[in-house]
Amino acid sequence: MPVLSEVLTALDALWPPERAEGWDAVGTVCGDPDAEVRRVLFAVDPVQEIAEEAVRLGADLLVTHHPLYLRGTTTVAASTFKGKVVHTLIKHDIALHVAHTNADTADPGVSDALAGALDLRILGPLVADATDPAGRRGLGRICELPHPMTLTEFASYAAARLPATAQGIRAAGDPDREIRTVAVSGGSGDSLFGDVRAAGVDAFLTADLRHHPASEAVQLLQPDGQTPPALLDAAHWATEWPWCEQAAAQLDAVSDRHGWGLRTHVSRTVTDPWTAHAASAPLTTPTHTPGAPR
Repeated sequence: MPVLSEVLTALDALWPPERAEGWDAVGTVCGDPDAEVRRVLFAVDPVQEIAEEAVRLGADLLVTHHPLYLRGTTTVAASTFKGKVVHTLIKHDIALHVAHTNADTADPGVSDALAGALDLRILGPLVADATDPAGRRGLGRICELPHPMTLTEFASYAAARLPATAQGIRAAGDPDREIRTVAVSGGSGDSLFGDVRAAGVDAFLTADLRHHPASEAVQLLQPDGQTPPALLDAAHWATEWPWCEQAAAQLDAVSDRHGWGLRTHVSRTVTDPWTAHAASAPLTTPTHTPGAPR
C-alpha cells in the first residue's frame, strides 16, 4: 500500500497546486503523510454527511473539489460545522485533500467531465491557458452537440444526463432556437460571458447565473449583429459532480501503473443545498384595472 505522501504527490501531478487561482485554497487540509492509503473517496463538497460517508466506507483519504476553508479561520472547534468535519476526519484517520481551480483548468478538467456527461464533442478551451503550448488547458470548453436540438430539447437533454437536483435546468432565450455549438463551464460561469460571446457559440451551459448579468447577456447583440447565445443554468453541484468520476478514473490509472491496488469510490450523495422545487403558476390577467375604483 502507498502512504499518503505518495498519493498526494500523484494528485499534485494531476492537478498542480501552482495552477490554482491566487484566492483559492487547494491542497491537503489534514492527514498523516506516513499513513497508509487503501481507499479513496471523491466528492464535490467537504460537508459533514460526506465525512460520515468516508467513515462508513473505511476511506483513508477524502478528495473534494470544493475547499473546506476557502478563507482564513482561527478555529477548528467541533462546535463549528467545518471544525466538526475536521474532527470527524482526524478521529478516523482520514486525510482531506482539495483540488479546486487547479482542477477546473486541467487537461482533462472539470469542464471536460461536464462535456463528457453531455456526450459533447470538445473543440477546445473557452479561455485558453497561455502557459500551455498544446492549447488544451484552460477554463470552460467549446463543444458541438451530438446533433442539432432546439433550446428546449437541449435543456431537457441536459437535465436527463446530469445528476438530478431540485433546480434542474433553467434556460434563457428563444425556446425554439436551434443549438449546434455550446460552451460549458462547471461551477459559477457568469464571469465568462464576454468569452462566450467571442466564441460565437449558440448557447452557454454553466451554473449560478445571476439575474442582472444573465438579463444583459441575452440582450446584447453579438459583434456581427447576430442573436446572443442562449443560456442554460444548471445546479452548481450537478455541473461539477462528473469530475469526481473522471478524477477517480485518473487516480485508478496512477494506482495501476504503480501497482498500489487502491480502491477508489465516488460519492453519490447529493450535497446541492437546494432540496425542493415548486413550479410557478402562469401569470393570470388581473381582475382589477389599475386606476379604477375597487
